[in-house]
Amino acid sequence: MKRSSKSRKGIGAVIKDTFKGRRGIQTYVWIYCMALVLLILVTIWLLQYVFLYNYYRSAKINSISREANRIIQAYGTPEQGHINRTVAYENSLCIVLTDEDGNPLTSENNLGAYSRLYDDIENNYSMYIYKLKSELQKAHDNCYTVTFDNDHLNVKEMIYCAKVYVDDAPEQVYLFIECTVEPIDSTVMIIREQLIFVTIILFELAVIISVFISTRVSRPITDITKTAKRFGEGDFDVKFEGKGYKEVEQLAKVLNDAKNEIRKVNDLRRDLIGNVSHDLRTPLTMVKAYAEMIRDLSGDNPVKRAEHIQVIIDEADRLSNLVNNLLELSKLESGNMELNLKKFSIVDKLNDCMTRYQLVIEQNGYDMKFEPDDDREVTADPDKLDQVIYNFINNAINYTGEHKVIRIKQINTEKAVRIEVEDNGKGIAKDLLPKVFDRYYRDAKVKRDVVGTGLGLAICKEILKCHDFPFGVRSEEGKGSTFWFEIPVTKEEVKTKKKEKDKESKND
Repeated sequence: MKRSSKSRKGIGAVIKDTFKGRRGIQTYVWIYCMALVLLILVTIWLLQYVFLYNYYRSAKINSISREANRIIQAYGTPEQGHINRTVAYENSLCIVLTDEDGNPLTSENNLGAYSRLYDDIENNYSMYIYKLKSELQKAHDNCYTVTFDNDHLNVKEMIYCAKVYVDDAPEQVYLFIECTVEPIDSTVMIIREQLIFVTIILFELAVIISVFISTRVSRPITDITKTAKRFGEGDFDVKFEGKGYKEVEQLAKVLNDAKNEIRKVNDLRRDLIGNVSHDLRTPLTMVKAYAEMIRDLSGDNPVKRAEHIQVIIDEADRLSNLVNNLLELSKLESGNMELNLKKFSIVDKLNDCMTRYQLVIEQNGYDMKFEPDDDREVTADPDKLDQVIYNFINNAINYTGEHKVIRIKQINTEKAVRIEVEDNGKGIAKDLLPKVFDRYYRDAKVKRDVVGTGLGLAICKEILKCHDFPFGVRSEEGKGSTFWFEIPVTKEEVKTKKKEKDKESKND
C-alpha cells in the first residue's frame, strides 16, 4: 500500500511538472513513453475499426486462391471429390465446376440455401454462372473475382472464377468458388469489446511504467546535480556517483577528474599566493630594514651607506625579476606570446651561452663544459631558447653537488637535436619528477633564497610547449638530474649540413 501511494504521488508530481512548464529529463521521458503508448493504441484502433475489413478481404482472396489451386490440381483424379468436400467444409465455401456451356459437373455447398451459385443451379437457371463465365472470358488473366451484397445473409460475398486446364480433356472446365468476405459479427464484437478493456489497462500500465522509467532514468542525473551544487559551493570532498548507466558513469568519471583538476588549480592558486607573498615580503622587509639603517646609522658613513644601498638595489632587482617572471608566465599560458622564428646554428648558440657563464666558472670553481655534436641549423625563437637554456643551467648551478660538475650536451638524432643539461646533485625523487615543471615547485630540502623565484622551469615548460618541442627530466637520487629538450629538424636540413661537411672534408 505504501508503494502504491508513493507511485501515485510520483505520477502527480510528473503531471504537475508537465503542466507547469518545467521540462526536466523525467518529464520528457514520461511524455515520450506516453506518446509511444498512444501511438500504439491509435494504430491498434485503426487496424481494428478502419482497416479490418480490407485486410480480411485481401487475406480471404489469397486464401481462396490457394484453395482453388488445390481443387484445380486434383481435378480428374480419384481424390477430386474428397478434396472438394474438404475444402468446402474447412472454409465454408460453395464450390461449382461447370463445362464450357455452364452445366454443373460437380458441386459442394457449405454456405446453405442462400448461396447465389447454389440457388442458380437448383433453379436450373445457370444464367448467373453464364454471366460470370463471360466476364472471365474478357479478363486478361485465367481468374476473375467479383464481390456483391447477399441480402439474405446481410453480408458481402465473393465469387472466385478460374479456368481449369486438364490434359486430354474434351472441353474447357470452369471453377466457381463462393464465400463470405466479412468476418462474423459476433467475433468482431468480442474483439472490439476486448480492445476497449485492453486500451484502458494498457493506458494505466503505461502511466505507471513511464513514471517508474522516467524516475529511474533521471535519478542518477538528479544525484549528480545535487553533488555538483555542493561542489559549486566549495566542497572539494564530494564524489560524483554515476550508478546505473554507462553514460552516467562516464559523466561521473569526467566530473570527478574535473573536480580533482580544479582542486589542484585551487591548491596551486593558494600556494602561488603564499609563495608570491613570501617572495615579496622578504625583499620588502630587507628594503625597509636597510633604508632605516641608512636613516639611523650609516647615513653619514659613505662605505656603510654604499653597502646598504647596494642591498636595497639587489632586493629591488629581485622584486623586479619576480614580477617580470610572473607577467611572462601569464602571457605564455594565455597564448598571447608571439614567437619570432629564425634559423640559426645550435652550436654557435650554445657556445654563446657558455661564454656568459665564464665568470661564474672562474669565481666559483664550477666544472662546466659543453660537449657538442656536429653542427646543425635549427628553427626556433632564439631569445626564447636562450631563456630555456639559461634556466636549465641556472637550475643545475643551484642544485649541483659539492663537486660542482655540470655538462651541457648536444646529441644529434635522425629527426632532432637533443640538448641536455646534467648536474651531479642529490637528484629528485621518482614521485616528484612530474612536479618539477610546476610553478613554484622547489625541493623542500633546498632553501628558498638559493633557488630564485621558482618560476624558471614553469617558464621553460610554456616556451617549449609554444614551440611544440618535446622536453622532460630524468633523475636518480644521489646521482644528479638531467633536464632535456629536443628541436625537430627536417631531412632536408640534415642532408644540407652533411653535404657541407663532406665538401669541407674534401677541401681539407
